[in-house]
Formats: sequence, structure tokens, C-alpha cells
Amino acid sequence: MVLVVAATVWFLVSVRSNLEATLGPLNHTNSEVGTQLSELIHPTPTVLPDPVTIIHEVRALARLETIQYTVEKVITAEVNQGVLGPLFGDRLLLVAHGTVIAGIDMQQLGTADMYLQDGALNVRLPPPEIFVATLDNQKSYVYDRQTGVFSHGDPNLETAARQVAEQQIRQAALDDGILALAQQNAESYLTRLFQALGYPEVIFIEPTPTP
Repeated sequence: MVLVVAATVWFLVSVRSNLEATLGPLNHTNSEVGTQLSELIHPTPTVLPDPVTIIHEVRALARLETIQYTVEKVITAEVNQGVLGPLFGDRLLLVAHGTVIAGIDMQQLGTADMYLQDGALNVRLPPPEIFVATLDNQKSYVYDRQTGVFSHGDPNLETAARQVAEQQIRQAALDDGILALAQQNAESYLTRLFQALGYPEVIFIEPTPTP
């Protein structure tokens, strides 16, 4: 009886080992096929930059950046909306994060814009301006997109939305008074600088209006 049980156990172990040896490569193959199918369905993009770099212009800058805004806007872009929208329309919502930097271009400051009068240093600064108004591509994303049943989607819709987003981010900073704050911060910084250079009193003169 013991011999029969031992033989049965040996037979079952042998069968299991043979099955594992047979099915092991098959399972490995199935896993590889599944991985390849996943890569086909959700491919990882390959970016190949052109090795040739063309520099169009090199220019010296003397910009005094005095304020930075971080702005978020939600942009809706759509085409072919209306009665036939569910069939041929295309609509997306873009959450746009951007940065706006403003300040004074000190390169426009000439010798005639700085003079001493009654012991005070008079300074006529150039008008403040926006230096940078750009999207943060790492934080900006398409929140939702809806295409009609017979629509393949407008390939230029997201690009158009991003262009409008940059304009809206710039305008939002202007509406919030970024240029006035840039002027105030520039005057505060330059006052401390000129006083450290030995000018106890600094007077800022309004820039001459451009006709």
C-alpha cells in the first residue's frame, strides 16, 4: 500500500514538473506578446532632435526684471458646434498655466535721463514693459476633449487654444496692473542702489509720452 501511494505521489510530481516545463515558455511568450500589444496601444513617443542648430540673432540685454506673475486660465476651443455638433463637432478644454515677467529695459536709459539738480539725482526711467508671457507646457494640459461621431478631430485645435491662452495670460496680467507694479518695484530697487552709491535723494521723473 505504501509503495502504491509513493508511486502515485511520484507520478503526480512528475506530471506537474512536466507541465511547468512545457507551459513555462508559453506563459513567458504570452507575457511578451501582452507587453508588445500594450506598447502598440499606448506607444511611448520617441523624440529625435535635429543635430543642426541655427542661431539667428545674438543680442545683449540689460533688462531689470522686477515682477513675475503666475497665471492659470481655462480656455475652451471648438469647431462645428451647434445642431450638428454631436456629429461633426470638436471641442476641448485647455487648462493653461503661464508665466508673465515685466520690468524695465535699462538699455534705453541714456545719459540725458539722469542728472543732478539741487543735490538730488533725477532719473527718467523707460516705461515698464512685459518681457515674457509664455505657457508652462509641463503644467498646461487638455482637461477634456469631445469629438463628434463622424469627426476625427481638428489637428490644429489644441495649437490654436494654446496661442489664445498665451494672449489671455498676458492680458490677465495687464488687467491686474503688472506694469504699475513693475514700475514701483524698479523705483524701489534703484533707489536703494543709488543711495548705496552716495546719492541720498533720488527723484523719478515721469517718462516723456510717446506721440
